[in-house]
Amino acid sequence: MDFDALLVVSFGGPEGMDDVIPFLENVLRGRNVPRERMLSVAHHYEMFGGVSPINQQNRNLIAALETELERNGPRLPIYWGNRNWRPMLADTVARMAEDGIRNALAFVTSAYSSYSSCRQYLQNINDAQVQVGPGAPRIEKLRQFYNHPLFIEANVEHVRAALDQVSDAQLVFTAHSIPESMAVNCDYAMQLAETGGLIARELKVTNWQLVYQSRSGSPMQPWLGPDVAEQLKKLAAAGVKEVVVAPIGFVSDHMEIVYDLDFEAQNVARELGMKLVRAATAGTHPSFVKMIRELMLERIDNAPVRFVGSQGARTGLCAPDCCVT
Repeated sequence: MDFDALLVVSFGGPEGMDDVIPFLENVLRGRNVPRERMLSVAHHYEMFGGVSPINQQNRNLIAALETELERNGPRLPIYWGNRNWRPMLADTVARMAEDGIRNALAFVTSAYSSYSSCRQYLQNINDAQVQVGPGAPRIEKLRQFYNHPLFIEANVEHVRAALDQVSDAQLVFTAHSIPESMAVNCDYAMQLAETGGLIARELKVTNWQLVYQSRSGSPMQPWLGPDVAEQLKKLAAAGVKEVVVAPIGFVSDHMEIVYDLDFEAQNVARELGMKLVRAATAGTHPSFVKMIRELMLERIDNAPVRFVGSQGARTGLCAPDCCVT
């Protein structure tokens, strides 16, 4: 099939105080989350002027990818649509239809398999196509990339740079927590452990841990743990003085990074007398940008599917019962 565009699909984030509440209402629509909880999260955004870093991070990624494709091909136009805030996915798909796009590839800014990081995006794309109508382009999502060698390479370099700032640090990988009831229906935790192990192996680090952050919802509902703040306390009690936190569950900075790690976790570490260095996310690392091109070539030119580790590569269509809530 001849593809004529790339669509970058992401979560979205507010870019001013007036955006915060409408954005959070989009995020929480259909979920039984008390308004008090929503307003407490809104305060996190208020601390940063109502601006999440994620939209600018995506602009930077698209600019870097445009340069990569201009230099090395395929020379396809890049569109961008979000789940929860402007540019909204349905608006972008409508623009693609107006531009005559017929067959597009979609890169979703999430490396792992779960309902919220994969299946829900597939539903978002389908909903946008239905909203646009018969003229909507056909859109095929690129595969999960948690064990792509270039994704591992980007994270290895960022973690190494963080480790260089300390003398004897404990390495802690973090990812967004999800409900345990959701985790049993997907390979999210297993994939994260595989990614962490691959990064640690390249760095020759044997003592590392995977923890979770940013949980929400009812305290009565079990979520994946341990929580990063609780783990920091356990490490401090065991005499650990330096920690490198690497948010491998995220491909770019957004509020769960700048508030939950750079603010909350840093405050916990400071109170514990512990030095915490946070590693950068993949962001616009050249290896990560090249990886996206490789994923495109897998579909356009049947290029070899590259992966490292023991789990193989996730290709083809998802099973009907994959990653349900």
